[in-house]
Amino acid sequence: MSPAPIRAGDLSAMLATNVPALAGHLLPAGHRDGGHWRCGGVDGSPGQSLALHLHGDKAGVWHDFATGESGDALDLVAAVLCRGDTRAAMDWARRWLGVEKGSVPPPRKPPEAPQREPRDDDAERRRWALALFLEGQEGILHTPAAYYLAARGIALAELARQPRALRFHPLCRCTEAKRPLPAMLAAITDGAGQHIGTHRTWLARDRAGTWGKAPLQDAKKTLGPYAGGFIPLWRGASGKPLRQAPAGEVVAIAEGIETALSVAIACPELRVIAAVALPNMARLVLPPSVGRVILCADNDDDNPKAGALLGRAADRFAAEGRDVRIARPPTGKDFNDTLRAEPEA
Repeated sequence: MSPAPIRAGDLSAMLATNVPALAGHLLPAGHRDGGHWRCGGVDGSPGQSLALHLHGDKAGVWHDFATGESGDALDLVAAVLCRGDTRAAMDWARRWLGVEKGSVPPPRKPPEAPQREPRDDDAERRRWALALFLEGQEGILHTPAAYYLAARGIALAELARQPRALRFHPLCRCTEAKRPLPAMLAAITDGAGQHIGTHRTWLARDRAGTWGKAPLQDAKKTLGPYAGGFIPLWRGASGKPLRQAPAGEVVAIAEGIETALSVAIACPELRVIAAVALPNMARLVLPPSVGRVILCADNDDDNPKAGALLGRAADRFAAEGRDVRIARPPTGKDFNDTLRAEPEA
């Protein structure tokens, strides 16, 4: 009597117990990142968009944040080697695991890193934006992103909790520089808390060793659509997400990340968000619970349209029945200038 055939679920479980070796065989261009094996995708390219669990109950489970593909260890074999053919993947897995005689193809040769760009549609760019943000390092203290902010007078240690919307990426692709550069990443979300875009600030050291914006024509860019979205940098006294804000919530809206963080340090009781760009202030979608809006304006004599754009935002929020205040920095061009002008205690 011949033994019962090994089912797909059994093969997947057997692969999962050997997933570190499997990862190196299928995706040799990848690398360990804590409890994950990361690479650029099922094509085996270098990168971090695909994450494969190496240990624990989720061993063998993987997800490609750029494409939305996911599955177990057998699905990974099918995606990498067999163009999605599960039956062919099962045949390969039986030979690789040694439960069936037959030669196993040698490990695939790592391909060169592709210079891929997201297609020009919102859904695709949102997926790429989320994948890029998830590639970033959580907890930016003691990273160049934190050193850059410190050079701007923003000491994250002064905040009771670190903004989760910020991450650091050591090698973020920069088209202008034609090479990857270190970057501070910021999550852009909509009113429902969905990630819709990622803001990038490319960084570089100057001759003195101080971290600042990279010497580029555009050192700051967004990936993904951001109209109506914002960067949630500080939750204020309630500590709740904006969509769960208590009735009568006060929200301070600044244009950029550095200005918003400066306001958060000066007034930690306020909820503070960054609108990414001044024209976007009037497009922000806020929940009905927000009773007062404080627009943190710059003393921007270089932009003759700034006053009109600020007035448009104020009119929009007032028309929604909210109390609107406009705050201007007492010193310098913006609130970050004011923060840096304050004498140290």
